[in-house]
Amino acid sequence: MAKKRKIAFVGSECYPFVKTGGLGDVMYALPRALVGEDCEVRVILPLYACIPQKYKEKMEFKGSFMMDLTLEGRTFFVGIMELQMDGVIYDFVENKEFFDWGNPYTGLWEDIPKYCYFSKASLAILNYLEWAPDIIHCHDWQAALVPLYKRTKFWDTPVGAAKTVLTIHNLRFQGICSIPHMKYWTGLRDDLFNYSVLKWNEQEANMFKGGIAFADRITTVSETYAQEIQTYAYGEGLDSHLRYHSPRLSGIVNGIDVGQWDPAADQLLAAQYDAETAVANKKINKTALQERLGLDQDENKMVLGLVSRLTDQKGLDLVDAIFPQILDSNTQVVVLGTGDPRYENAFRYYEGEYKGSVCAYISYDEKLAHLIYAGSDAFLVPSLFEPCGLTQLIAMRYGTAPIVRETGGLKDTVLPFSGDEGNGFTFDQYNASLLLGAVNDAKNVYFTNRGAWDEMVKRNMRKDVSWVSSADKYLALYDELMQ
Repeated sequence: MAKKRKIAFVGSECYPFVKTGGLGDVMYALPRALVGEDCEVRVILPLYACIPQKYKEKMEFKGSFMMDLTLEGRTFFVGIMELQMDGVIYDFVENKEFFDWGNPYTGLWEDIPKYCYFSKASLAILNYLEWAPDIIHCHDWQAALVPLYKRTKFWDTPVGAAKTVLTIHNLRFQGICSIPHMKYWTGLRDDLFNYSVLKWNEQEANMFKGGIAFADRITTVSETYAQEIQTYAYGEGLDSHLRYHSPRLSGIVNGIDVGQWDPAADQLLAAQYDAETAVANKKINKTALQERLGLDQDENKMVLGLVSRLTDQKGLDLVDAIFPQILDSNTQVVVLGTGDPRYENAFRYYEGEYKGSVCAYISYDEKLAHLIYAGSDAFLVPSLFEPCGLTQLIAMRYGTAPIVRETGGLKDTVLPFSGDEGNGFTFDQYNASLLLGAVNDAKNVYFTNRGAWDEMVKRNMRKDVSWVSSADKYLALYDELMQ
């Protein structure tokens, strides 16, 4: 019998303990999927103060030690608290000095020392627990120093034999600070602070850049994003570095947790449904959504949903530019989210201007999010860039047609509608009139060819958006590395 692969995940957030974005979903869902594929999996996380008490109460103390960290060899406490859930072992790194205040991310000056400590402590913990992984899978800049520490400070220890994978979830955030600040807190040797590894410019160093240089493989969260980040437009200053390392770079699109997002069992809906009952029961959810948000109740109106952080990245300047043109007597728009005051205020203004046709719910409400996915007919995701995107996958799972820009994971997951195939409506260049064209195309099918629309609803609900195929691709990558 083949021995189980041993995979360690290292990252700064993981649902349900702490989550600010898609990284938290991946750190939760991918390990669980791998356990189902006969892997032993550990997830290493900081023990933040903000982790809910109900999880802290279930943690078990596994030991502690002192670890040197800085240029002058200052030592810091490393505690290990452990919790098992769904076959995954979670090891939390305890250190009150670094993790016992505020939210996960406070400001780069404080965060750089915190994640230098976290990266080194993660490797030290694996050695302390005498658990030598085959693969250490690191996520985003907060864990990007793991490959460097592994090949310098830990090369002759049990954990030094592991292969490293570094996943880029969002290249916009890289862990950049002054060279002296990073030199002091990492304790890494001077020759690593050159342009091929950590050096960003004459004054600054870049943690993500160093991780990309030293990881055995680099992945990102969709095939298209893997290509995009090698261009000047999307590379956030690292495009030439990524082109140089491109033989080790690939994209694997994320899935969603189909247990958490299952319209057939979702207790937050007015009526559950599957592909066979979607056409009738989505109307019940639409009426419930209209009633909840004070919209005119009419199941024949087309409802456009938008659940998002309200930021430039999400393409909301395009939505703002064409908002009055989207609306007509047969169309309603529902917005849920918080973010840039410019967009919060714009959507509030439209709600006041178009009473009964627009609701701007400037907050976050999990129950309402589920109802919007179920009660909307189409879903807007016109992003400027989108490494993977989960909302379009959830929308399809709920039989709601995504209207997306062809970028990153949106391009990889949404096939344009054409008669008897396709999942939604797309546009390529970042342009408000092209978004309006895609919305009008959707309306045209919805109002004049309802049979084709209903078939698309069923097709979307049958589409596999789970982690199964993504997990298989990661397994193939791990196996290739282990050979």
